[in-house]
Amino acid sequence: MIREITIGQYYQTDSILHRLDPRVKLIGTILYIVSIFLYRKPLPFALAALFLVACIILSKVPFRYMIRGLKTILFLMLFTAAFNLFLTPGEVVWSIGKLSISREGILATVYMILRMILLIIGSSLMTLTTTPNQLTDAMEKLLWPLTKIHLPVHEVAMMMSIALRFIPILLEETDKIMKAQMARGADFESGNLIKRMKAMVPLLVPLFIAAFRRANDLAMAMEARCYQGGEGRTKMKPLRYKGRDTGAYVVLICYLAAVIVLGKGLIKIG
Repeated sequence: MIREITIGQYYQTDSILHRLDPRVKLIGTILYIVSIFLYRKPLPFALAALFLVACIILSKVPFRYMIRGLKTILFLMLFTAAFNLFLTPGEVVWSIGKLSISREGILATVYMILRMILLIIGSSLMTLTTTPNQLTDAMEKLLWPLTKIHLPVHEVAMMMSIALRFIPILLEETDKIMKAQMARGADFESGNLIKRMKAMVPLLVPLFIAAFRRANDLAMAMEARCYQGGEGRTKMKPLRYKGRDTGAYVVLICYLAAVIVLGKGLIKIG
């Protein structure tokens, strides 16, 4: 299960998405997330799914690698689906005792699951095609106007970048601890869900110790290099928009406009 998490990891390959400016990918991800929450209609969701599939093909990231990250949120999806299915009032289509399922509950559950799947894969696609350093530069550039109100933009971007960078590191550390404990007879695979969750408890203490140790090493390394924040710092590779980035913005605007048109029913299909 731990090995299946894809958010925060970077998949190195040569694709048009990898070569895009990180600001385009960050803004595009935000707009995509907004688009899947705008409407609860089939056509906008179908367009969002097609757009995401096209982006995955352009990224050259294996589709099997993309969808395996969904296994980590399967329990959350089932838990949330049960709440929507049984607690949404409306026209009852099935009931047993005090439990009932309504037509509105079924629709709410379907749209909720679709949103979660598109949200996780869309967010993973951004991190899989963008390095943590690129994300830091993009966030710092986009938040730069907030420096006028004395917001420490560089520090905020740095903290978010470090958090993203630590995700695969901690996953790798967890995997090592699990293998070490399995070699000593620990069982993380058998039993029901509750038993598996209890078996994960002994992982927390060594994992927290490893996380604090790595954080301390990082702080000492930054101090040894005289890190003093973003003031006066320059970039080895400053971000500059290119023609492909302008084209990507045009595609994003067209996609968002199409979602709005389909969501408002301005165009009828079929």
